[in-house]
Amino acid sequence: MQLSEAFRRAVLRLFVRRGFFDEDQAEGMLQWPHSGFHVHTGVGVSEDDRPFALRLARYCARNPLALDRLTYEPATEQLTYRSDKADGPTAGTAALDPLEFLARLLTHIPDPGQVMTRYYGWYASRTRGTRARLASDGRRLTADGLSVDEPVAITEAVNWSLRAARYRWAELLRRIYEVDPLACPRCAALMRIVAVITDPAVITRILVHRARSLERARQSRSPPPARCRSSALATGGPPR
Repeated sequence: MQLSEAFRRAVLRLFVRRGFFDEDQAEGMLQWPHSGFHVHTGVGVSEDDRPFALRLARYCARNPLALDRLTYEPATEQLTYRSDKADGPTAGTAALDPLEFLARLLTHIPDPGQVMTRYYGWYASRTRGTRARLASDGRRLTADGLSVDEPVAITEAVNWSLRAARYRWAELLRRIYEVDPLACPRCAALMRIVAVITDPAVITRILVHRARSLERARQSRSPPPARCRSSALATGGPPR
């Protein structure tokens, strides 16, 4: 709490010095019950634990790699990068070709002018501009994009019956994938749920049976083997 307050006051002093707003506005912001500033203090760093402090600083700086764990041998043209972890998927040492290493590193560097942070919906530039224009006219913009001068009526919650609620999953799948999971694939009639199977062993047996049935059907529709045709050509007539 004290660290967050110190950070807030430091930022406000900097903004006053740069002329973003005056001291009275900064003093008014200090009276806000929710300042909007937050400092994460869930990770403690011991005073004598310098290696952990360095790892934490690297994480905060978001550097793609640490130079002190990178070595290069000009004689063999071999580049080696050593991990700082003793176990896990990223532990150990990786030997790379220098060009391959540069190619991997360049994937973390954005192109000139590339936007790395994008805002959508309520925080988009167009929505913020619309809110500013409406505010100048004494109006406001709601979260659903409607311009109103009076409070928005709250929609009452739908009281679904138990039977209707059971079929909500099918309606949601139909809206997302545009496929009705309850429509029969043969006649397009509405199918009825007769049971819900949750036993993994039974589900596996059903899927294996379906796979074998589809394989037998595919083999029954396949053309005759090529060796029968070649035998007919070799004897000059149909095989006996």
